[in-house]
Amino acid sequence: MAKVVRNESAKPKPQHRNSVSPKEKDALGREGEKAAADFLTEKGYKILQQNYLLPDGEIDIAAMDGQTLVIVEVKTRKNNNFGKPYEAVTETKQRRMVKLAGQFMYRFRLLRKPVRFDIVSITGTSPDDFVIEHFAEAFNPRDLQ
Repeated sequence: MAKVVRNESAKPKPQHRNSVSPKEKDALGREGEKAAADFLTEKGYKILQQNYLLPDGEIDIAAMDGQTLVIVEVKTRKNNNFGKPYEAVTETKQRRMVKLAGQFMYRFRLLRKPVRFDIVSITGTSPDDFVIEHFAEAFNPRDLQ
């Protein structure tokens, strides 16, 4: 069972990428995204889409938390040698998430729904030892330059 760490108020900071082979990274990323979806479902979120492709990129998870649309970026790393996974969600990535959220909301006619941006940060080598950190309201789009 994954160890869950709830850290809902900390602000992510950018950091370097971890060195993992592309094949290994893809497999670990898929496992992390599944663990994140399971974690959010257990918290009562309704998963709308996973790995949803749009013209300008991919949304890892789109979910509803009550009446709020939540766009979730999932970052998974084997360890913290190069920083915590959430630190890889740079301001550039945050701007892309906002753009993708707009496209998603338009496509699914959710333009009147409030939207929030979360990050799920996962550290570990397999679902059995994952440490999951959830950052609800990880950033506010109005704060982006």
